[in-house]
Amino acid sequence: MASLTANTVRIWYRVHKWTSLVCTAFLLMACITGLPLIFGDELRDLLEPHVAPVSVPPGTPTASIDKMVAVAQAKFPTLHPFNVYWDDDEPRLFVNMSPSAKPKDGEIKSAVFDVHTGHFLEAPADRFSFVSFCLRLHMELFMGLPGELFMGVMALSFVVSLASGALVYGPFMRRLRFGTYRSEAAPRTRWFDLHNLLGIVTLTWALVVGATGIMNAISTPLFGIWRAQTMPQILAPYRGKAMPSHFESVDAAIKDVASALPHNEISSVLFPNAVFGSPRHYVVWTRGKTPVTSRLLTPALVDVENGALTVTNGLPWYLRALEVSRPLHFGDYGGLPLKVLWAFFDLALIVVLVSGVYLWLIRRRAPVEKELNHLVQLEEAQTGAFAR
Repeated sequence: MASLTANTVRIWYRVHKWTSLVCTAFLLMACITGLPLIFGDELRDLLEPHVAPVSVPPGTPTASIDKMVAVAQAKFPTLHPFNVYWDDDEPRLFVNMSPSAKPKDGEIKSAVFDVHTGHFLEAPADRFSFVSFCLRLHMELFMGLPGELFMGVMALSFVVSLASGALVYGPFMRRLRFGTYRSEAAPRTRWFDLHNLLGIVTLTWALVVGATGIMNAISTPLFGIWRAQTMPQILAPYRGKAMPSHFESVDAAIKDVASALPHNEISSVLFPNAVFGSPRHYVVWTRGKTPVTSRLLTPALVDVENGALTVTNGLPWYLRALEVSRPLHFGDYGGLPLKVLWAFFDLALIVVLVSGVYLWLIRRRAPVEKELNHLVQLEEAQTGAFAR
């Protein structure tokens, strides 16, 4: 494969410089907020204590969901059931109550129950959550969907800067051993070596995190596309019919879905909702029972009037890719050792960003493009001499 020409290297260097400068401030914020999010579960246990469910023997049956929803309605009489979901770590069930089909921030109230006994555990008070604060700042800058899309653009800029930086790395380091750090050199050279070393070491990890960040940023539009394509077909037979005044049992709906999808487990149930689901159905979300399939979701719809079951063909490939990519972003699928590794790479990337800003601020009069041009010309001269 032919070597890059001096002009090509200069172009890639400019791409790397400007894409890096565009995203650095927001990427640095994402790295700083992402560090506690890696240990989000541990921080919630430490900073947000909760009432634990009782210990029961294995195989103990679960309590009635309908009764838990009734208790939640009694505690929040002015609100309506929005959804229920099961805690991934403990046998707890959250019944979320909302004033509308599209609640605003802070409007949802939760009632937490023991899955096995059905006893009400607590209604978490509205209080500051450090983990939730970091998550919202990390994902959408407290700007909702526009913020998510903006962070997606920043993630895309980051991925481009990584790819262009890898191309520029070769000419700079061709005449040095891999991983060289000149500790006796001037401060600028030491920072330059550190920037290159940590950049190339974290390259693969950073590409994974950047690419999954793009996927997460466009998740809301992607799910919106799926709903727009799927729901009209399911709701076509109900067109013109009035909204049912009586809802069938949630327990019965869950039982029917569990029988239809025996290899899946129920993860959540969305109550009739014209914005996020169907105005006439429970949307029962299921997932696989194995570590590999637990990220692959399959929704089923149950008519709240007559209990008719509609099992979809699962999510389209782009949503499956999204769900599989989510745990890669925060490294929360391999236990504490993987979280520690993710944290190490996160800290290394912070150093890369800070060193990049430092190098740009103290740049010398001689442009880096001239250094690149000189290095590439030396390589071309050596290659030509060898060919002769």
